[in-house]
This record gives sequence, structure tokens and C-alpha cells, in this order.
Amino acid sequence: MARIKQLSKHLINQIAAGEVIERPSSVVKELTENSVDAGATKISIEINNDCRDIRVADNGCGIYPDDIMLAFSKHATSKIATDEDLFNIHTLGFRGEALSSIISISKLTCTTRTADFDTGTKVKCENSEVKQVETGCAIGTIMDIRDLFYNIPARLKFLKSSNTEFSYIQELVQSIALAHPECSFELKKNGKIVLKTSGQNNLLQTIKEVYSTDIISNLKEVLKTDQLAGMKISGYVSTPNYTRSSKKGYHIYINGRTVKCPVFQKAIDTAYKSLIANGKYPFVVLNLELPPADVDVNVHPTKKEVRYKNTNQVFNFIFASIQAGLTNYIERQSARSFDPQSFTPQPVQQNNVVDFVQPKLESSGEIYFDKKDDTIYVSDKLMQEEEENFSQQKEEKTEQRQFFVPVEKEPEPEENIIGQYKNTYILVEKEDGLEIIDQHIAEERYIYEKLMAEKNIVSQMLFVSDVVPVSSTEAELIKENIDKFEKFGFGIEFLKENELIFRKVPQMIAKVNPKEILADILANIEGNIDRLEEHILITTACKASVKAGQKLSTWQMQEIVKKWRTTKMPYTCPHGRPVVKFFPHKEIAGFFQRNV
Repeated sequence: MARIKQLSKHLINQIAAGEVIERPSSVVKELTENSVDAGATKISIEINNDCRDIRVADNGCGIYPDDIMLAFSKHATSKIATDEDLFNIHTLGFRGEALSSIISISKLTCTTRTADFDTGTKVKCENSEVKQVETGCAIGTIMDIRDLFYNIPARLKFLKSSNTEFSYIQELVQSIALAHPECSFELKKNGKIVLKTSGQNNLLQTIKEVYSTDIISNLKEVLKTDQLAGMKISGYVSTPNYTRSSKKGYHIYINGRTVKCPVFQKAIDTAYKSLIANGKYPFVVLNLELPPADVDVNVHPTKKEVRYKNTNQVFNFIFASIQAGLTNYIERQSARSFDPQSFTPQPVQQNNVVDFVQPKLESSGEIYFDKKDDTIYVSDKLMQEEEENFSQQKEEKTEQRQFFVPVEKEPEPEENIIGQYKNTYILVEKEDGLEIIDQHIAEERYIYEKLMAEKNIVSQMLFVSDVVPVSSTEAELIKENIDKFEKFGFGIEFLKENELIFRKVPQMIAKVNPKEILADILANIEGNIDRLEEHILITTACKASVKAGQKLSTWQMQEIVKKWRTTKMPYTCPHGRPVVKFFPHKEIAGFFQRNV
């Protein structure tokens, strides 16, 4: 064993920095939170050089010239001074580790000035060495980071792509902006504004600026105070008819601090348990205020984990507050579900005869739209023109393919299909046991692999498409990756900066609302832009597949099972869920105490 030796100061700082600074978003978090603590009303964040160059500027109180050198030393802070202060924290930062960690793994220039001085101070830091000079600048602080992780190649190697790393930064800035609507935030990437909030101290306005206009109409206010316990919760939650496919829409804060809190999340899940479908989650922006002594934020250097003095009390308060916010909506929906006064018995039709009513059409040139049936009719003249165009381009187009080709007569079963269970699972009798196959997942696996192998996916033009509002972050993501959407059959056109429509979609999902498709794709990315193509394929396959609860004929079940058996990975769907459960005959017979 080697002899014990004292580590150098520089190496100690690099090791400590690894706990605080995991990736570029960690730098943005620490510097932005310092700006908020400094009382800034305007914060500008600029990202360049594949997220390795970061500039955070604010109009806060600044740093005193006599304190500037101390600010970059380890365990130096203005936010706490005594043991008692550690249990009475009112600021986002307090550990005194951020700046010392940052200068050990980057080249930093700090320019700052307080209102008490006519001139400012500039500090240059490299390899943990600090040099100070006098300079002119406005009141506030500018932190300029260059070549992040330049001296830690191992950390640099394990960073994800620049788009993915920037997506982490976007989500972080969004979260801080929602927590502090009184402050104006601006996020730039390579000189282009990606996110901007007005700082009007209006949470609804900030939500609208960060996300989109349509979400506002689906929000209910949550506002409740427990004076005895000293707790207050405020914010907004979405109605049960506005849900997302992941918990990315959970924005939860403790005393204005972004946290990952299982207790908070569990309270939200419980409040919505009987209101929304499994696998769906509400949109939530909630801030819980409670005495600093009742919550421990000093659990981890990242300060994202918290512990409560009275966990049950906190859980019950959050749960009751959300329920109260949704009470009016739930009662109104229940009243609408059945109104005895509006119910009129309808006579039973005899001999299954149904009267046909000529639809009332709205004309728009050669296209007629039936609002009642949501059906589009095309004139013979237009159809003739389309057929002529098709004939001219037929040789250039890829042969159109269908996953299900109708036949006049059902073929003889190749599988011993017993039937369906709950209109969701296909029961197949095998020689040595029983297979239970999830019909949706099985077809999803087949279509996913089919799409993976397709070179040209057949698209269908949309005559009518709803305008889809998106957040500035989502708009930037789509614009940067529009070629990937086109590759898989989606034609997207931006009407405004934050509004788009679909010109075409893959033919197999032509009947699905494009807005729903896009929402699922964006919700499931979870910051990993590198997997965008995969998520597009997965979402397309999912929406094109037969649904759970859909009754199928024997022939339809036969087709699903037959095609599923041809897949390369038949045991799981693209999401990782199991497709089939096999029960050996021996096991079944043993349960009933029969000899095999």
C-alpha cells in the first residue's frame, strides 16, 4: 500500500467541485441562484461553445471590493454566520462552495459593482489563482465562464451532446423563472434568445411566457394557509382533462427553492389518483412556504433534497390544498355528467333501420367540411385533378404500404386463439401452456420495428390542422430538429414564433390529433435530445397501434399475433413493458392438483 500524503489545494478543490458542479447546468444553477439572492430584478444568461462558455449577468447588489477575493475562497459566504443561521435559511445559496468549485474547473472573470462605489472591480481566476483589478461597470455582477472542465478531461468526456446539455439548462432556467415571477429572465444560445420573461410578478403571465397560452385556460389556482403550522401553499394545478405523459410538468418549490421531493410528488399523485388515467400526470406549479426551522435543505450539496420536521403534516396540507383547488371543477363536471331534466327517453329503432340525414356542409372552394361529423368531402373536379397529378408522379413515388390489408374472406387460423380478456389481452393456447398477449403492446412492437426498417414513410396531407401552441423552449427544439420530424413523415410549419400547424403526418396515424402526438413526443424526451428520433418512432408506433379495451375479431387477433411473432425483440415494447406472459400447462395443472 502506498504511503499517506497530503493532497494539494488544487486537487482538493477539483474533488470538491465534482459534488457541486456535475455539468454545465450546475454552473448556471449556482450563478443564477446567487443573482436571485442578490436581489436582482433582471438576469441574463448566455450559453456558447457547446455549453462550455457561460455568462450570467444581473442588476443585483454586487460584491464589495474588499470581499471580492474572499468570495472565491472555500466556505466563504454572506448568507449565514452562526450555527443558528443554518436552521433559519432564507436564501437559495448558503454553503459557500459554488464559486470556489467553479474557478477550480474553469477560467472565470467576474465584474461587479455595488451602489456605494463609482467604479467596479474585475477579478480573473484560473487554476484557483485569483487576480483583482479596478474597472468601470454598471451596478450588479457579471460572471463570465470560459472553457468549463478544461482541466478535467474525464468529466468533459462524459458530458452528453451540446443539445442535450443545453436542454438541461433550459429546464433549469424555466424552473427558476417560475419560482421567481418578480424577476425578468433572458436565456440566449449562441446569441439567439430562447427564453424571455417579463418579470411582472404575475405567475400566470410567467407560465404563459415559459410555456404557451392554451395552458392558462386549463389551470386552477391553489391558495391555502395554515396559520397555526405556519404553512402556506400557492400556485396553479391543471384540470384533470389537461395531462402530460411524464412528471416533467411537476414544478414544486419549498420557500422558492426548486426541489425533488417524494412527499410533495406523492401528495400530488394521490390528489389526482381517481381523476386521471394511469400513466398521465397533471401540470403543477406550487410553492410551499413553511418556517425554515421545519425543513432541512442541507441534505446534499446540490440542495435539491429536503427533509421535513413533520412529514405527515406537510403531506396532508398539500393534498388538502390541491383537492380544494379542484373542488369546483370536479363538482361542475359531476353535475354535467347527468342532468335528469335534460334526459329524454329515445324510442327503440326497429329492424336496425337508421335514417340517413344529408350533412350540412361548409363550402371552401373545392373542399367541403362537415363540422358535425368532422368529415372532409372533396369535389369530383378536385379529385380528378389529384388523380392526374398522381398518374404523372406515380413512377417517382415510393410504393404505398399498409400494415393491414383487408381480405374478402378470413383465412384459417394459424394460432389457436381462445379469445380476448377485458378486450385488451389475447389468449393463445399453446401445446405446453397458455400465452396472454397484450394486443396494444404486441402491435406497437411490430410497427416500431417496421418503421425502423422503412426508408420512406408514407405521409398523408392534412387539409385542416389545429394551431398547436408551444413554449419558446419547445419551439427552439422543434426548429433545430425539424429534419428529424420530416424524416418520419411529419410536415411542420410555424405560423408564429410559438405557434405551429401540421401540414402532413404519417399515414398510419392520420386520424390521431397531431397536437396529442407532439405533446407525447416532447413530454417523453426528458432532456435527452439525442433520443428525439427514437421518441418520434415510439410515439408514432404507439398511436398507430390497436388500443387497450378495443374489441377485436378472431381474424384481427390472428393478424396481430402473427406479425408480432416476426419481430426481432418480441418480449418487450419500445418503452420496455412486457408483451406476453406464459403460463406452462404443468404449472396450471399443478395448481389444480392434477397429474400432467
